[in-house]
Amino acid sequence: MGMVVAAFATGGSQDQEPEAAGPKAPSNEKPSPSCPPPEGTAQRMVAFPAAPPNCIDQAKSYRATVETDIGTFTVDLDDDKAPKTVSNFVFLARNHFYDDVPFHRVIPGFVVQGGDGEKGNGMGGPGYTIPDELPPAGPYPEGALAMANTGEPDSGGSQFFVITGPEGTQLPPQYSLFGKVTEGFDVVKKIEADGSPDPDPPKVVHKMLKVTITES
Repeated sequence: MGMVVAAFATGGSQDQEPEAAGPKAPSNEKPSPSCPPPEGTAQRMVAFPAAPPNCIDQAKSYRATVETDIGTFTVDLDDDKAPKTVSNFVFLARNHFYDDVPFHRVIPGFVVQGGDGEKGNGMGGPGYTIPDELPPAGPYPEGALAMANTGEPDSGGSQFFVITGPEGTQLPPQYSLFGKVTEGFDVVKKIEADGSPDPDPPKVVHKMLKVTITES
């Protein structure tokens, strides 16, 4: 599923006289963004300087309600098996990264893919990547939610896909599996019905209007 896709120390002999500290070399590390409010009150952001910190409580359950231009579907997020991936998805959703973002890659019998909040065409991402949390070998269930990547390890960022048919269920275990559609799969199938064979764009481009995260 292609998307387009140091600290240092100084020291010296104790016999040396102390001297005034010189200017420090600039650090290449970028500050981690903060977790957005769970109420969804953050302003929309489509680029971040670095990967976010953990933004979920694994003692809780998380659900994503995905409102699209032709209906709504619900995903139960699996933070037990993929906590980093779920945390990242929650972070992006609560920053409204997915608002008005198209499903740019829709292949009948295979997947419905979206999540490029930067460019909307599958060539963008959030400005960082996250580690893989790969499932064991075996078929991906229809309705499963998984991270897209460039084909390289740890290259996922924001794009995801829903398995919609038999070709998708046979994917190798190279994509982090982090949820399953539990309500509104008929809406996903409507989006799929307007897709086209790869690499053609969908016949009708549908989009997410917003993704709302609830926790319990």
